[in-house]
Amino acid sequence: MVSDARQAQSTAHRYRSEAQAFQPRPAYLRNALSAYLVGGLIAVVGQLFTEYFLAAGLPTPAAGARAAVVLVVLGALLTGLGWYDKIARFGGAGAAIPVTGFANSVVAPAMEAVREGTVMGTGAQLFTVAGPVLTYGVLAGVVVALLRWWLLGG
Repeated sequence: MVSDARQAQSTAHRYRSEAQAFQPRPAYLRNALSAYLVGGLIAVVGQLFTEYFLAAGLPTPAAGARAAVVLVVLGALLTGLGWYDKIARFGGAGAAIPVTGFANSVVAPAMEAVREGTVMGTGAQLFTVAGPVLTYGVLAGVVVALLRWWLLGG
């Protein structure tokens, strides 16, 4: 009985060793470079819009806010055209983390549910991915503000 268990364990170990030899190696460097490239390109586009709004005479906070809005609209438009998924497949986290990724996370579920109608489809699915992020982001902000108020006073 003990030898059967050892033999089974040995066979399982040999199988895992042989299977690992055939597993493809993750392309960490390629994935990191593509994420850096896509995220950097999104940042450059955002900076170009910020500079445009600054040149138009807007103060820095307003120029940054308008550039963010433009990036959200571009992210939603690219998602609607089906191009953002291709960008995200190449860029991974470089496409998911910037504000354009937020736009994609709002628009994509709504597009999938459009067949169910405006209210029960698009409206109900609009924030399925981004809703929890917004909820916990706001909650974390409130908790941190209360802690700051409690620790440092008013």
